[in-house]
Amino acid sequence: MVTVTFTAHLQRHFDCPRHELQATTLGEALAQVFAKQPQARGYILDDQGALRQHVAVFIDGQRARDRQRLGDALRADAQVHVLQALTGG
Repeated sequence: MVTVTFTAHLQRHFDCPRHELQATTLGEALAQVFAKQPQARGYILDDQGALRQHVAVFIDGQRARDRQRLGDALRADAQVHVLQALTGG
C-alpha cells in the first residue's frame, strides 16, 4: 500500500490523517486523498491542478519531479510525504 502523510503544519489548516491506498502515480494518490478530504486540495494544488509553489512532495525520500501533471510513478509500497516548503532570505 502507498502511504501518504501530511506534515503537522499542514494539518493545522485541514484535517488530513495518514492515508494508505493503492495508486501508481502521485496524481492518482492525491486524487484519492482529495476525494476523502476535499478541503486539502486547495492547500496543495493550484487552479491548474499543479503543486502549489510552496508545497513540497517527497516520494521515498526523493523530491517529486513532475509538479505540473503529478505523473511521478509510485511503487506499491511508496512513502509519500507532503509538506509546506519554507522560503525566506
